[in-house]
Amino acid sequence: MLKKERYNQFIAYFTHNFPEPETELHYENPFQLLVAVVLSAQCTDKRVNMVTPALFHRFPDPQALALATVEEVFTYIRSISYPNNKSKHLVGLGQKLVADFDSNIPPSIVDLQKLPGVGRKTANVIASVIFNQPTMAVDTHVFRVSHRLGLVTQTATTPLAVEKQLLKYIPKELVPKAHHWLILHGRYICLARSPQCNKCALTSFCKFYEKMEKRKLL
Repeated sequence: MLKKERYNQFIAYFTHNFPEPETELHYENPFQLLVAVVLSAQCTDKRVNMVTPALFHRFPDPQALALATVEEVFTYIRSISYPNNKSKHLVGLGQKLVADFDSNIPPSIVDLQKLPGVGRKTANVIASVIFNQPTMAVDTHVFRVSHRLGLVTQTATTPLAVEKQLLKYIPKELVPKAHHWLILHGRYICLARSPQCNKCALTSFCKFYEKMEKRKLL
């Protein structure tokens, strides 16, 4: 199967079955999503959603976060992975937003990455979800699923390489949705250790499934 055909089937399935995918992080404004995404690094969305209501109540905006101490922020996120580093990042993030961006979330990928705790993946999420830009955040789910389905080549060994290949074939207007399609499929169906192939509707064009079926015949 040609790669273009594989992408066409991927897009057709999700466009029909999941036309409006959304992030599972809970937020009410761009600032809250930015904080939540920073916290979600190497942590589940479920755990982040348990922590953020109290955190957002205490620190509702960049100004409040900028005036916080690292120690106080830590008390709210102690159950999150790497709470020490993330507490420092959040305080620095608040201070940077106030000092350099008039307390607004910048839409530029370059500017977003100037914020403490914000790497390319987080910046791509914000640009995509908040500003509807055609950016592709590559986390472990996107990396795994795109390889298994055969959407990217085996030579794409870094998140950036995967990002570039996905952007080459996915129409710009669908990139923000495709980001969620890949994440959610990886989170609930195409699991890392035990992929639920028996529940998957994509096996007809999945390279991983094809390989597994061939092994059964040996």
